[in-house]
Amino acid sequence: MTQSIAHITLVVRDYDEAIAFYTENLNFDLIEDLKMSESHRWVLIAPKGSSGSSIMLEKAVSKEQVNRIGNQTGGSVFMILQTDNFDRDFQNLLIKKIKIARDPSTEVYGKVCVFADLYGNLWDLIEPAK
Repeated sequence: MTQSIAHITLVVRDYDEAIAFYTENLNFDLIEDLKMSESHRWVLIAPKGSSGSSIMLEKAVSKEQVNRIGNQTGGSVFMILQTDNFDRDFQNLLIKKIKIARDPSTEVYGKVCVFADLYGNLWDLIEPAK
């Protein structure tokens, strides 16, 4: 049996603003953007060079979904963005004026900082220890 996680859903306020944030600020690739209906799209994004899972952007439609925007994990780190060059990508966060929620530190598992996306979801940026 072979299984893998293909996509992880991220609830967003608006498809286009989320696509713009991730592609313009974090340099993600827009993998797919297919119109399913007047209000629903199939939108997949992924970090450049990624060959694994991707993020499916899902526009909030119910009150419960709207209430989850920016806090899908109850305040915990939501996603972990692994990099081969922490310093380069951290500088990009600063240049793009992305909120740094926890300054860089070196931990046993690698160099890490916490940043917030456009909605406030927390992300780790990690360069694994060698």
